[in-house]
Amino acid sequence: MTLITDTTSLAAFCRRMQDAPYITVDTEFVREKTYWPQLCLVQVAGPDEALAIDPLAPGIDLTPLFALMADTNVLKVFHAARQDVEIFHHLSGAIPTPLFDTQVAAMVCGFGDAVSYETLASQLAKAHIDKSLRFTDWAQRPLSEKQLQYALADVTHLRPAYEKLRKRLDRDGRSEWVVEEMAILTDPRTYVTEPDAAWHRLKPRSSSPRFLMVLKELAAWREREAQDRDLPRQRVIRDEALMEIAAHAPSAVEELARTRGMSKGLAEGRQGAAILDAVAKALATPESAWPQPPERNDLPRGLGPVVDLLKVLLKLKCDQHDVAQKLVASSADIEAIAADDNANVAALQGWRRTVFGDDALHIKHGRVGLALAENGKSLRLIPLA
Repeated sequence: MTLITDTTSLAAFCRRMQDAPYITVDTEFVREKTYWPQLCLVQVAGPDEALAIDPLAPGIDLTPLFALMADTNVLKVFHAARQDVEIFHHLSGAIPTPLFDTQVAAMVCGFGDAVSYETLASQLAKAHIDKSLRFTDWAQRPLSEKQLQYALADVTHLRPAYEKLRKRLDRDGRSEWVVEEMAILTDPRTYVTEPDAAWHRLKPRSSSPRFLMVLKELAAWREREAQDRDLPRQRVIRDEALMEIAAHAPSAVEELARTRGMSKGLAEGRQGAAILDAVAKALATPESAWPQPPERNDLPRGLGPVVDLLKVLLKLKCDQHDVAQKLVASSADIEAIAADDNANVAALQGWRRTVFGDDALHIKHGRVGLALAENGKSLRLIPLA
């Protein structure tokens, strides 16, 4: 049996997995036509067993699976976990814990930025992943044996990849580095979009506080509407139309109907009334509570070369420590360090400071410099004071 379609078999499988030190997990889902991902398949593997679970099977109850995901005695291993975890959080109200993301671990171990599962399986499990079914429709039934084998490969090859990554982390004393990153993935706030914050996802074309206030209310209305109707945001109303309405702030149906992307029928209907209510609510808000445009963080004059130097240092240090640059410092981090020794950025905290932050401050203040190594093919740090 490779596919579980009933609750009794699922419960028995989950009981067997309770004794496993870890399980590897992956999901297949579709969300092109919905706001929430529609779970179509769950693949789970313990050290000696791998099965797929059909959440669309008639009458199946996923409660045993959710209990296993919440079992703190069993480590849950994912690759690029964010979307998978979002699904479990939405369906069960809980986040799988404890959690290990092999993509993050691979970045810590020097496999580069956002390494793919195919690359990891090839390099660590010596496995070739067949990509021919990557865009298959997982909501269609019945699933073929080829589909199931393809899906199970996402968890079976993950086992040796995880075990080898874990050994590297333990050997190099970097296990805590991964633990820090898991804190983001296990924070419920990562998976919740509050309607009042939905406007931050947009790219406003104006910095006018009045425009931003109207846009905030419109985006909040759209987010609630999308969640309630389980529709993609763009199916409720497109970003372009939302910003067009925010720019003109119509107060009547006739004005709203003239908005590009809004038909007369929509403007006169329930949706149009809700949009006009959102605009009116925004304009009734005291100006003191209107959103303010973000402050521009233009670099002080003359700091451009400092930023360039710090970027070279980041590459050098990450090469030396065999860790992905993206994980250590962003461009924004580097600019902040160039401008302020006490910048509140991750690159000046914890292990990142040890790898990069301290030397970034040293080179900024002339205590160390960069020079070509004797072979003339690499750089090295040299003390200057």
